[in-house]
Amino acid sequence: MAGRIPDSFIDGLLARVDIAELIGSRVPLKRKGKEYTACCPFHDERTPSFYVSPTKQFYHCFGCGAHGTAIKFLMEYDRLEFVDAVEELAKRLGLEVPRESGHGREAPREGQDLYAALDAAQRYFQRELANSEVAKRYLEKRGLDAATIEKFGIGWAPDGWSGLIDALGKGDARRIDLLDKAGLLSKNDSGRTYDKFRGRVMFPIHDRRGRVIAFGGRVIEKDDGPKYLNSPETVLFHKGRELYGLWHARQAHSKVPRLIVVEGYMDVVSLWQFGITTAVATLGTATTPDHAELLFRNAADVYFCFDGDAAGRRAAWKALESVLPRMTDGRQAFFLFLPEGEDPDTVVRSQGAPALDTALAAAQPLSEFFFAQLASDVDLSSADGKARLAERAKAYIARIPDGEFRDRMQALLVQRTEVGFHASAKLADFTRELVDLGTRIQRDALDLSQGRMPDGYLMSVPHLAQGGAARGWQNDRRPSRPDRHGPGSRRPRSAADRILAELPALSAPRPAGVDHRRSLVRTAISLLLARPSLASSVEHLDWIETLDQPGIPLFVELVRTVATRHGLSTGALLESYADHPQIDALQKLAAQPLSGDDAGLQEDFLGCVRKLKQQAVEQRLEWLKAQPVLDDAGKRELRSLLIQLR
Repeated sequence: MAGRIPDSFIDGLLARVDIAELIGSRVPLKRKGKEYTACCPFHDERTPSFYVSPTKQFYHCFGCGAHGTAIKFLMEYDRLEFVDAVEELAKRLGLEVPRESGHGREAPREGQDLYAALDAAQRYFQRELANSEVAKRYLEKRGLDAATIEKFGIGWAPDGWSGLIDALGKGDARRIDLLDKAGLLSKNDSGRTYDKFRGRVMFPIHDRRGRVIAFGGRVIEKDDGPKYLNSPETVLFHKGRELYGLWHARQAHSKVPRLIVVEGYMDVVSLWQFGITTAVATLGTATTPDHAELLFRNAADVYFCFDGDAAGRRAAWKALESVLPRMTDGRQAFFLFLPEGEDPDTVVRSQGAPALDTALAAAQPLSEFFFAQLASDVDLSSADGKARLAERAKAYIARIPDGEFRDRMQALLVQRTEVGFHASAKLADFTRELVDLGTRIQRDALDLSQGRMPDGYLMSVPHLAQGGAARGWQNDRRPSRPDRHGPGSRRPRSAADRILAELPALSAPRPAGVDHRRSLVRTAISLLLARPSLASSVEHLDWIETLDQPGIPLFVELVRTVATRHGLSTGALLESYADHPQIDALQKLAAQPLSGDDAGLQEDFLGCVRKLKQQAVEQRLEWLKAQPVLDDAGKRELRSLLIQLR
């Protein structure tokens, strides 16, 4: 297995990468002062709320809360694993990714060897295509030109038992083993190894970085086994998570306008030949939840194109079940059913691309297909039939995230069934939230009138426990993440939360006599995140770490982290805390805009540090005063502290 990537390399990588250039290559950015803005690529919106800061090497969306570093962006936008994202950034900068190992040398990377084996196999299949008149005639008959064949890397697996083995692995046991692990070989009952793909047109399947991870093979003659044969699951290939043609679609568009899900490789390639460059295909499996997430991450509008027979409608319903939990506001799904004997390939070849565009424009929206399918055997003219439809639809609609689309589906159900079962429940929930809100406001008003800081005031994340003890601000650097809805985690926004967000609490005058220490710690952390270099100016840290206050352990930890890892940017600092339970709170604090120049920010930070040290001294002084008896050392300390506070 590969060794660990050193933290120092990741720090340097994030310091050198231009995050604005990286994101700008995928999302159109507009300059706004020292930062850049855009409509968020992670949710649909009309007004830009997505900000990119080259200074902080950090991005944040004030709409959906998405935030992170260049590594995080590649993981979320390109759907890469952490190591792949690091390697992609390193490649952009012309760097090799180092690895730590117990022997001081880079550990072998089987994954890289597998990629190399699959790449070699693709080149072999392409060479064999040039030598096969049968395969070339077939592709010509299907209307594919040389440019398209080259674009998709299409090849030919000759009709023999050991063509691939002889070309790439003959006499080399290790290469044979790699070809086997790459899913290119099979074994019979006697243990003999032979080529898995024989006599098939070969379609390489690419991951989101354009690397070959598997193959799909299509027979020319119908009686030569299954029409399509796909690579088996491997360490690189999981068919329920990949889409054929997605990499090509993303290469063709800076922002994919829509995705058309078709059933076969040839459909994708033929549509591309006719100028439709946004088609993708599942890999011999029904549409999975991972497929659905991947589709909507790349396009807000998704069209599912199936045969109009019973099998096609069953496949469409499975796709609908997968997309329902991902139908957040702004996303749309449509279903197109072609006449029997037709597929996208035959439509564009016989009628041209405009015919398919016309058919897609008339496709059923998800809502229409949903109710039509559920009501296909229901008599909606009777009360019993309407009740049956309502009961069937209730469980599915419950899977849809809260928002306008869910509200619309509920309204359509009421319209069709005249059963308003959910409206009363929703009103009751909202009423309860309003009651809770009123209780909270009354409690906070009482605290303020008595000179106490209300729980959570000026410290929205994380929520603080009563008595001043913080929940979630742990000193342990990398514990496991807390429960999703436990202390310190992000809770789903309720109606009460939305109303509270509109209240001017954060801009209200601070009442006299109120303890503002929580705000002080938060300010110090915000400034440190914005300018990590400020950590070098911190003195009296030994005093500050004794302070019994929420957020102090985390502040001290951040200062020490920066002190031991010089030159950290905001993004690199946050990346090093990616697994910390308070990462969401830190990300939000880092996203807060700060006014003033570097000198002014440093003055503010040092002021916070001085006040924190003073509070620590006062806390120690109060403790000494509270002791019934002091020895000589205690008395000397008391006098010294009194002098310091004069």
